[in-house]
Amino acid sequence: MSVIYRPSGMAREYSPFALNIYIGCSHRCRYCYAPHTLQKSSATYFGKPEPRKDILKYLEKDLQKNVYKEQVLLSFVGDVYCDNADDSATTREVLKMLSAYRVPVAVLSKGGKKMLRDLDVFKTFGDRITVGTTLTFLDEEKSRYWEPFAALPSERLETLKILHDNGIKTFASFEPTIEPDESLALIRKTLELDCVDHYKIGKINNYKSEDKWQDWAKYLQDCVDLLRPTGKQVYYKFCLRKLAPNVELLPEEKNPDQFIVRVLDERKQASLFDGDLI
Repeated sequence: MSVIYRPSGMAREYSPFALNIYIGCSHRCRYCYAPHTLQKSSATYFGKPEPRKDILKYLEKDLQKNVYKEQVLLSFVGDVYCDNADDSATTREVLKMLSAYRVPVAVLSKGGKKMLRDLDVFKTFGDRITVGTTLTFLDEEKSRYWEPFAALPSERLETLKILHDNGIKTFASFEPTIEPDESLALIRKTLELDCVDHYKIGKINNYKSEDKWQDWAKYLQDCVDLLRPTGKQVYYKFCLRKLAPNVELLPEEKNPDQFIVRVLDERKQASLFDGDLI
């Protein structure tokens, strides 16, 4: 049983491989797609999730059989640093195993300082890891409304800064963008703190028509004007690009694999990705 898998569709834009440790989450984000995707009720999905049964056993078998040279994302289903049943102990063991097998890893979490418990493990990866957080609102009241039990934005930003200052490559996911002005304010804050190496920028999708009232072309152009002069690594997701066809982007700003964490041999690896995702 292979527990590391290749995501498809919009998820593929984040990583060529992924691993889900917990099926469930305590953050209760209003826009969360997971209950619908997994055909679970909110009452069933949201809570204090247990780690997947025998996940460590199956992961070790997977790693003994397969070699992963491009990043594995933790995770698309459930937050590996939410309020889970084992206090993220399984997350730590998974990371230790992935590090031992020299697997490149990306960690995405809204858990804030909970991520720092594993700073020592992150460091064992060297340049084979990037750790990030989702940033939606600078306004704490709005953050509490949309992401009731996730870490507040100030804590997420502080965590990114600590990670970055400790030599860990960091990224910020601006998906969903719900209010462009809030996301732009957050981007400015990350630049002020110098705590983010790579940005992934998209928009809110398929949630109560929240995406129908925004000028997404202006938002994309504002992001380009703000970030391109800094030389930061940026990827703009297809869902945003398709609504702003007149905004000129650089090839690397449209290639999701341009800046992923990977293990390279003497021959440069070809990307698993070729062309726009639809």
